[in-house]
Amino acid sequence: MTDPALLVLSSLADGDKHGYAIMTDVSDFAGVDLGPGTLYGAITRLEAKGFIKALAAVDRRRPYRLTPLGRQHLQAQLAALEPIVRVGTRRLRTS
Repeated sequence: MTDPALLVLSSLADGDKHGYAIMTDVSDFAGVDLGPGTLYGAITRLEAKGFIKALAAVDRRRPYRLTPLGRQHLQAQLAALEPIVRVGTRRLRTS
């Protein structure tokens, strides 16, 4: 899965992070290198939808936090992916 919004939400699910920390976390857990344009485009869209919020800057770094609405959205997205993963995994085993 390489959807930047889903990756950002997943990264923020375990705590607040600034942009660079999100990029390195996503790279670590998903093997996806989000460029700054892709990352901050996703952040802007997620903020506009109320899924994340920017916190006060710390040493020129602005951390972001997953909102309750963002947590609900992430849970729904992951639940929607579950049947696809289950079927794909089953079909790989039988082929």
